[in-house]
Amino acid sequence: MKPVRIILRRELASYFATPLAYVVIVIFLLMANSFAFSFGSLFERGQADLAPFFNFIPWLYLFLIPAVSMRLWAEERRSGSIELLLTQPVTLWQAVLGKFFAAWIFITIAIALTFPIWITVNYLGNPDNGAIFAAYIGCVVMAGGFLAIGSFTSSLTKNQLIAFLLSAWLCFLLLLAGFPAVTEWFRGFGVQWLVDGIASLSFLTHFENIMKGVLDLRDLLYFALVIVFFLLASTVVLEARKSR
Repeated sequence: MKPVRIILRRELASYFATPLAYVVIVIFLLMANSFAFSFGSLFERGQADLAPFFNFIPWLYLFLIPAVSMRLWAEERRSGSIELLLTQPVTLWQAVLGKFFAAWIFITIAIALTFPIWITVNYLGNPDNGAIFAAYIGCVVMAGGFLAIGSFTSSLTKNQLIAFLLSAWLCFLLLLAGFPAVTEWFRGFGVQWLVDGIASLSFLTHFENIMKGVLDLRDLLYFALVIVFFLLASTVVLEARKSR
């Protein structure tokens, strides 16, 4: 795992070497607070929980995470530095893991910086901190799923904008699969297994389960499988390019 750690440290340092990382974090924090306090009516609800904040997180991810992941491989391909990376004594799988973990840690830092909202709720009331902690775990693992998809789309093109749009579109489809309007539409076909199958593919379905304070192994396994699948897909795409 030493090559993975080396790539991870290099990539993580590169995030904070440019203003982009700070801009992304500041925008994320501003939007998170706005959605929680303004649109989510955190104070007006009169309930000591962070449901308004967590309800908006998947939709914030649609913009935050593709903006971070679009440069994972697209920038390497555009600048030609991917050719140098592929000649180094590291496997593609190690390179994919190193870049992914660096981006995941960066997103986790952004999520952790929302802790003042948690402190505010504890100051004003007596929330279920166990459920809130479980929801934060859900935020982190769901971010991993979004990032793995972003890594895959970034490996497909050297254009960062295209990588951003592809990632946002795929993630949107996986969110939409669990939306009540979508499941109701499929229920119209009268095939319950189809409805259950579509809903089980949704990020929202599994994240909402974790938001209830229950860290079900099935929900965690779902996100783990999404991460592994799309990271493997990234490796296959890059391997094909290396072979050519």
